[in-house]
Amino acid sequence: SKLQPRTLSALRAVAGDEGVCVGAALREQHGRDESVHRCRPPDVVVFPRCVEEVSALAKICHHHRLPIIPFGTGTGLEGGVGALKGGVCFSLRKMDQVLDLHQEDFDVTVEPGVTRKGLNSYLRDTGLWFPVDPGADASLCGMAATSASGTNAVRYGTMRENVLNLEVVLADGTVFCTAGRGRRPRKTSAGYNLTNLFVGSEGTLGLLTKATLRLYGLPESTVSAVCSFPSVQAAVDSTVQVLQAGVPIARIEFLDDVMIDACNRFNSLSYPIMPTLFLEFHGSSRSLEEQVTITEEITRENSGSDFSWAEDEETRAQLWKARHDAWYAALALRPGCKAYSTDVCVPLSRLPQIIVETKQDLITNNLTGPIAGHVGDGNFHCIMVLNPEDPEEVKRVHEFTERLARRALAMDGTCTGEHGVGLGKRALLREELGPLAMEVMQGLKATLDPKNLMNPGKVL
Repeated sequence: SKLQPRTLSALRAVAGDEGVCVGAALREQHGRDESVHRCRPPDVVVFPRCVEEVSALAKICHHHRLPIIPFGTGTGLEGGVGALKGGVCFSLRKMDQVLDLHQEDFDVTVEPGVTRKGLNSYLRDTGLWFPVDPGADASLCGMAATSASGTNAVRYGTMRENVLNLEVVLADGTVFCTAGRGRRPRKTSAGYNLTNLFVGSEGTLGLLTKATLRLYGLPESTVSAVCSFPSVQAAVDSTVQVLQAGVPIARIEFLDDVMIDACNRFNSLSYPIMPTLFLEFHGSSRSLEEQVTITEEITRENSGSDFSWAEDEETRAQLWKARHDAWYAALALRPGCKAYSTDVCVPLSRLPQIIVETKQDLITNNLTGPIAGHVGDGNFHCIMVLNPEDPEEVKRVHEFTERLARRALAMDGTCTGEHGVGLGKRALLREELGPLAMEVMQGLKATLDPKNLMNPGKVL
């Protein structure tokens, strides 16, 4: 390790001997996420047990000018945890308490080691749940840091809409709460929105050591359905019309023909190989009847097939497993290859055009990229399956992803709907926001982290 023995013993004095690790295997484990970016191990990994330890460790790093990289579960998709300049990885998994649950107020406070599934299993008998679902069993503070969302954002919003307060440790060890200590009103007009400055900041402004989250009542009933369409346009038109009709749809997921074919093979299913919507409805049985009637009418008008229904828990789980396994199904198209997921998001009305142009681009350039998308948000992913050992293919994929991102920007969209900027999209972020907005961001970064120690080399 490149750290001075003096520095290491200072870290050990705070986190204990077992809380400071310099072993190569452990450092490598903390130098990568689920992305295609290569492993960049930190010089040391620390495992703080409480916010006081996080603060004391940050002070040591600040004094020695050591980079600080926060680490949750390592399930990110944009290389956000790589230690580009070495330094100290703060693995927060030992801080795993659910702190204050207020059932009647629909809120809960969690430490950064608490994952999405962990929280929902803690909530099991309360009739409440936390709906934001990025697929991975990610740390909730990590989800806040990347402004994650997923399949049911169309109904419940993203992390931005569901974080009420954050406890943050800045690079110099300062600890503060973005909405004031212990505060959890359902709404506020008080001062700058510091909470959402840190939601999506990807570890570049501070470490998140607590998050107060908004909870929801578990729906009385849930039904899911699958419907196939003659064209992408028909599927997306249906989505827009369902939303326009005010149906509070819980999930509406698009899979293109290539993706459905892959899912069929991977899960031994037999869905028609056509553009397809997976839908889910939440509500009372009476409200479900109405939602379903309106939706069936709309899909029929758009030449959709009859719905194939899933009402009981088991059939529903089976239906959604096909969608959730999309990543692995895509990988199985080319065994031994790696996958990279694109993440553009555009206004709904532009969705048919961008998907059609993107599919054409894939065919023209002989690339494997089945499409799965959260169409209710205008967000979709091409799961690019590539051989990382083939530099020519890697280059073709890189050029394709740049074209796709610029296509989204030209349609007033964004280069990333839910994965974040991380390492690979910094130039695109600049194009998206323009130089003046970037300057404002750089000013905020300089104020909160003047020594540029927090996750350097990411986002900006």
